[in-house]
Amino acid sequence: MQNRLVFWGIFLLIVVAEYYGYVAVRTALSLNSGAARRGLALGYWALTLSLWGLGLWAAATRRDGQLLPLKGYLLSAPLLLLAAKLVLLLPLLLEDLGRLARWGIQAASETGAISPERTAGNEPISRSQFMSRLALGLGAVPLLALVWGMVRGKTDYRVRRVVLTYPNLPASFDGFRILQISDLHTGSFLGNPEPLRRAVALINQQKADLIVMTGDLVNDRAPEVEPHIDTLAGIRSELPKFSVFGNHDYGDYVPWPSAEAKRENLQRLAQNHARIGWRLLLDEAHLIRRGADALAVIGVQNWSSHPNFPKHGRLAQAHAQSEAAPFKVLLSHDPSHWQAQVLDYADIDLTLSGHTHGMQFGVNLPGLKWSPVQYSYPQWAGLYEQGRQRLYVNVGLGYLGFPGRVGFLPEITVLELRRG
Repeated sequence: MQNRLVFWGIFLLIVVAEYYGYVAVRTALSLNSGAARRGLALGYWALTLSLWGLGLWAAATRRDGQLLPLKGYLLSAPLLLLAAKLVLLLPLLLEDLGRLARWGIQAASETGAISPERTAGNEPISRSQFMSRLALGLGAVPLLALVWGMVRGKTDYRVRRVVLTYPNLPASFDGFRILQISDLHTGSFLGNPEPLRRAVALINQQKADLIVMTGDLVNDRAPEVEPHIDTLAGIRSELPKFSVFGNHDYGDYVPWPSAEAKRENLQRLAQNHARIGWRLLLDEAHLIRRGADALAVIGVQNWSSHPNFPKHGRLAQAHAQSEAAPFKVLLSHDPSHWQAQVLDYADIDLTLSGHTHGMQFGVNLPGLKWSPVQYSYPQWAGLYEQGRQRLYVNVGLGYLGFPGRVGFLPEITVLELRRG
């Protein structure tokens, strides 16, 4: 029942936004002839319904693996325009509410005062025209931002540096630097190696001590990463490079001819991790030693507290293998795992996750961080702390669905551990 209400609420919001989008264009153009107004109405609604129809078709068929670039853009087109219309909705709605209030006051006073609309002929443009043009200008801001995110933002790689201080960090690991990447979604690159070559060069420039990848190497199928294996194998590290599975790696979101075919896909993906040179941690731990000191890297399969995502990880089994290492780092793809289970293990000092992508859209400014994904995930981007334990959520290196990023650009994280 609740899901049905949410669906109809979203549907109603889309209808209202589309209507006000039409009103804004019609009023801003101020067409005089009836034929021109009818032509505008016909063209606007034909284009709008066509875009939504093509977008829904792309969403319903994109898992078949055919025409993926085209479907990505068809799916994005109505959503980009909807974002613009949602922004212009507010000033136009306020204008209508103001007009209604003025009409009510005029009717109640019975003074016969002339409304602003009837005196508009004395003005260069009417108030409605001004508000419509203002709304269209405001709506252009998110539209242009989203277009930029598709053209440039999706591969505008950024290095984020974080310093973390721990009293229990072994002296030999003071200054130890962990580089995290996550959510590569290599299927979205459609075999184009150039963006990931730039990312790998940037990764190697950091000269980190330890490199980890926290899940979602592919969108759905193991072969998606194979055109990029040589590129990703170029990531250099003296220590083993560790990885874990994310929810998309299990192939749960595409049809398979049999359960065996799905299992073979996962086995092939595990082999691809090895071909890249990554040690895939499947509910296990690995000790890194420096002299008499040790740091444990624990890796679990995907585990989520959300009902739509899998719970494969066995944290107790993996934690047991970390022995008595005085400092422990956990790789777990879904950040909801942290509150649900990880905090119960007081000796897991740092958890590294991904999964959310920062929804690939939001506001990410100093002192202001917002994205719609925060209403589903309390921990969704950046650093979180509870007591001595820390969680870092990387917003991902790749992209999925919407072929772009705005606000939350593709991220390479360098976490420096300090003793003190």
